[in-house]
Amino acid sequence: METARVLVAADKFKGSLTAVQVAERVTAGLRRVVPGLEVETLPVADGGDGTVAAAVAAGFERREARVTGPVGDPVTAAYALRGATAVVEMAEASGLQHLPDGVFAPLTATTYGSGELLAAALDAGATTIVFGVGGSATTDGGAGMLAALGARFLDADGKPVGPGGGELAALAEADLSGLDPRLKDVDLILASDVDNPLTGPKGAPEVYGRQKGASEEDIAVLDAALAHYASILGPEKAALPGAGAAGGIGYGALVALGARFRPGIEVMLDVLGFAPALARATLVITGEGSLDEQTLHGKAPAGVAAAAREAGIEVVAVCGRLALDPEALERAGIARAYALADLEPDPAVSMAQAGPLLERAAESIARDFLS
Repeated sequence: METARVLVAADKFKGSLTAVQVAERVTAGLRRVVPGLEVETLPVADGGDGTVAAAVAAGFERREARVTGPVGDPVTAAYALRGATAVVEMAEASGLQHLPDGVFAPLTATTYGSGELLAAALDAGATTIVFGVGGSATTDGGAGMLAALGARFLDADGKPVGPGGGELAALAEADLSGLDPRLKDVDLILASDVDNPLTGPKGAPEVYGRQKGASEEDIAVLDAALAHYASILGPEKAALPGAGAAGGIGYGALVALGARFRPGIEVMLDVLGFAPALARATLVITGEGSLDEQTLHGKAPAGVAAAAREAGIEVVAVCGRLALDPEALERAGIARAYALADLEPDPAVSMAQAGPLLERAAESIARDFLS
């Protein structure tokens, strides 16, 4: 009989466990039932928050920079570097977690710090940058990011427009001639699990504005301001998949930085070395906090399962809560899912006790698939 070798390639359980902690807990549970089991861990992410942490767990060096947060305060942001490849996560600089006491700033939050973080990666010698976009506090179309990299956005009086998406309504001229010349020689990959356009009913303000504190009136203001911004920078890129990612920072990267869009999980599996790890495995365990309809649209477990199915390797999943029926799981390439909610129905207790519960779920996987 072939020796069992398990690959644990799961995302974080948001609010309770990092992807690294998920891997540790699953490994502990498996080995309690099958002592000495060969387990390889490869924490994964899909371009959103946790992407830098996944790269560091895979052997990248963690670097830090002081940059401008979404409301103008300085924040410490991390990126990951290995050789000439950097993994930059915009949420590290411009994410919701940097809003003071959760006070939203839907019209004025800026991606300036994300531009500063990209510049830090350039300073470190990066010629390939994986730019993970998600979890943003911003809806400024990437104007702040571009300004940090040397672009100028001027009103009718020739003065710089203020920070944030709302201020773009006053934009009269966009001067991109001062953009950092090093950007021309960089392969910038826009990694996102979001394929929304910039504006309209499926655009950044309408779909994601509310979670950033935008009122219905704010959403209308932002949508009009971004449409005006795109009319000046180039409307043809505004409809591209990923243009609406992270409050439209995707559009800024596509239209001005020569970025190319790829589904975040595909990029990250390449960067993290998933293919060789998969080749060594006889069973893959993936997962995230909530396995639901969103999972099927480019989230990490769906990407892991698709790659494993192509290689003919069985996949099971762990999750906090499960909102997919067995047929949907099967279509995604997941043989079975183990939910913490089945062990502890109270969501608050389940989140607080996620680690021990996950070990119990892993014990069940070991009994069902490995012994």
